[in-house]
Amino acid sequence: MTIPDDEQRLRRWRLVLGADAESTGWTPTGRDAAIDRALAALYRAQPPSAGEPGGRRTAGLGGSAPQVARWLGDIRSYFPAGVVRLLQQDAITRLGLDRLLLEPEMLAAVEPDVRLVATLLALKQALPETTRHSARRVVAAVVAELERRLADRTRAVLTGALDRSARSSRPRPRDIDWNRTVRANLKHYLPERRTVVPERLVGYARARRAAGKEVVLCVDQSGSMAPSVVHAAVFGAVLASMPALATRLVVFDTSVVDLTEHLDDPVDLLFATRLGGGTDIDRALAYCQSRITRPADTVLVLISDLYEGGAPDGMLRRVAALTAAGVRVLVLLALSDEGAPAHDHGQAAALAALGVRAFACTPDAFPEVMAAALEGRALAEGHSL
Repeated sequence: MTIPDDEQRLRRWRLVLGADAESTGWTPTGRDAAIDRALAALYRAQPPSAGEPGGRRTAGLGGSAPQVARWLGDIRSYFPAGVVRLLQQDAITRLGLDRLLLEPEMLAAVEPDVRLVATLLALKQALPETTRHSARRVVAAVVAELERRLADRTRAVLTGALDRSARSSRPRPRDIDWNRTVRANLKHYLPERRTVVPERLVGYARARRAAGKEVVLCVDQSGSMAPSVVHAAVFGAVLASMPALATRLVVFDTSVVDLTEHLDDPVDLLFATRLGGGTDIDRALAYCQSRITRPADTVLVLISDLYEGGAPDGMLRRVAALTAAGVRVLVLLALSDEGAPAHDHGQAAALAALGVRAFACTPDAFPEVMAAALEGRALAEGHSL
């Protein structure tokens, strides 16, 4: 039976506002009553205690792992996966659910997503042996889904960019760039034949047999950057699978760790990270600079919110030196689907003054951003904040 629009509107407001919205005149029954109880367990407002001026929101799931596991199962049956992930994240932040994620039955009940992976990675040192296998399975499921969504398209876009970035004057027929060839031979136009005689062919040199470009992913692993670390690990593995690219992945907080040897397994790579801690961008860039052997053929991608705990002036000097040497430097304030990130606006402006724009990037936009960098094209304005 279809619910009339007016009643549907009252229903939604009642479920959003909870029991405090009884004045709507709509009382949940049946499945709606069960949904209301599930939401109330997370968001309900308790009456004020003695001495408190008003109501306060408190935890309603209790401390029992089986009870929370049932709640997680309930919300998965009531809501689509995207809403379930939001409710899980609220449960982690509001109710301390992260402590219960140390138990295997909890991990079996949750909906895997990037934020959950970030939470598990932050907890990995505290995971008991009985839970580690379950945690790894959750991380592997999220990584597999990201690879399914992003890998093929990334390889296709970047393969084309690498082919276009290397021009050849003796291309094979299938590699001829006809637009450039016609422009290069317009002086040989024959009016009587209404055609151009191409005395010089312009085409793409195939760059697949050997690494023609180098990519360095330099990733801030401070706690606020957790989703970006997850996506960077997946993209790093995809880039490393392309013979035409020599890929390095470096993570940093106040120390620097080169995880390039783990690029063949992004799950291992993620478990080798250490989320949290401070930030020393200058130190990380110094390490990356020391590993760059062909500056003119290198793209360095710094993924950081730019809150520098080290030497801000040193970081800017390092970026200036890299760009002066010919390195293409990209600064991504986030690599995630979570919208505009908090970041150091002063540092972003200082980078812009050096000709290096800092902007947020969604995982879906990353292949085009990398393609533009590899080809030496200007980035579209739509990528900036």
